[in-house]
Amino acid sequence: MSKKDFNEQMQIRFDKIAKITERGDIAYVERFETSHNIAEALSLPENTENITLAGRVVAVRYFGKLAFGHIYGFHGKIQFALQKNTLGENFAYFKEVVDIGDFIGITGKLITTHTGEKTIDVQNWKFLSKTLRNLPEKFHGITDDEIRLRKRYLDLISNEETLERFKTRTKIIRTIRDFLDAHDFQEIDTPVLTNHACGAMARPFITHNNALDIDVFLRIAPETYLKRAIAGGFERVYEFARSFRNEGVDASHLPDFTLLEYYVAYWNYEDNMNFTEKLLKHLLTKIKNGLEIEYDGVKINFDGNWQRISFRDLIFKDCEIDIYECDTKDKILDKIKEKNITLDTSSDIKKAGRGTLIDLLYKKVSRPKIVNPTFIIKHPIDLSPLARRNDKNALETDRFQLVINGWEVINAYSELVDPVDQEERFIQQAQARADGDLDAMDVDYDFLQCIEYGLPPISGWGMGIDRIVALLTNAQNLRDVVLFPLLRPENFE
Repeated sequence: MSKKDFNEQMQIRFDKIAKITERGDIAYVERFETSHNIAEALSLPENTENITLAGRVVAVRYFGKLAFGHIYGFHGKIQFALQKNTLGENFAYFKEVVDIGDFIGITGKLITTHTGEKTIDVQNWKFLSKTLRNLPEKFHGITDDEIRLRKRYLDLISNEETLERFKTRTKIIRTIRDFLDAHDFQEIDTPVLTNHACGAMARPFITHNNALDIDVFLRIAPETYLKRAIAGGFERVYEFARSFRNEGVDASHLPDFTLLEYYVAYWNYEDNMNFTEKLLKHLLTKIKNGLEIEYDGVKINFDGNWQRISFRDLIFKDCEIDIYECDTKDKILDKIKEKNITLDTSSDIKKAGRGTLIDLLYKKVSRPKIVNPTFIIKHPIDLSPLARRNDKNALETDRFQLVINGWEVINAYSELVDPVDQEERFIQQAQARADGDLDAMDVDYDFLQCIEYGLPPISGWGMGIDRIVALLTNAQNLRDVVLFPLLRPENFE
């Protein structure tokens, strides 16, 4: 037990453990069997007897020989009533040892009070677990963001909206998984620790494996391993992959996040766009009961056929820079300066490669303007080192991104399966990295060997689960949809 902030209120609660023990009870019991969960109990007919529930005491009020309180759990909150005439000395015992935050079990009959609230008229109760710290004084919700994120368990206790958001997250993942399974996809696992930082343009986390005495990377994305599975004979694979990128943290970016990726043999990116519309419309219907949502006061409409616009046309529309006329990074930089555009990056843009500069330009002038779901297609080659080159235009890839309300929610390609082309692009990425672009990839020769053994035509797809959850639950920051986001350590000394 931490002694640093042990205080008088904690001592009072701690002393009650002795009182519970003196009575012959246990302050921290092994188990407790219930007959129903709280939601089930609330749905039972009035006067149903022998209902046994368990939960955390979140309110209690005494009125002489009568008391009312609430217990709270994963399935909701229910009122209970204690009567001295019914409980005898157990009424005084409850008042003596039970505090807000403690866990109790109750058995009784379901009644409805004169205020219309369903209530358990307690015939018997049992102490289950003692809490030593007071819950937040304002039980209607923690408003301090630091406390909410650092002590998520308090946020879950005191904000029912928070618990509902994480229930919705689970439902979103289950709905997507069921849809993929129904379309003959196979869920597989791929490594978190990898020999190469590959699968996306991002900075990796590096760690050391003591047993093998080698440095390894936390995966940026599961892409190359899922493609290895396709090479081995799988035709439709997916993974909900915890992924890690050692980059900035803001409302729409986290260093560790959940990435769903899938890959389908014999599809191209247009097949994938069509499937994506079906998947997300199905998801919206299941989660929101319709195809329109409101996010931070902005209405987003998912109905109809979603707009499709090329990367080049979008940027030219928004800032009149033709990225194909600017065929070197110096020309891109000159145009950006000419237009007085300031790119949002902490890196030295003079060291960035052409692809990174184009991506930063798009994120500055175009992406924030998009509200309704929009497919951005035909990305430049040097922005897409793993995407297939377009047959008609060698400067473009067969790729799309789905942007919703300024967030890139999905990234997808017709995948590059030509080993010669892939090696050339890896080498270009490695050169950009050597020149100082820390977001560029290195050469993954093991993956190149896999492609040399042969891959069928493939279309692949990746979606940030945290972002889609935030959109569907009206969360303003991705940390609000991650149970335990990474924070600087709290000082306990």
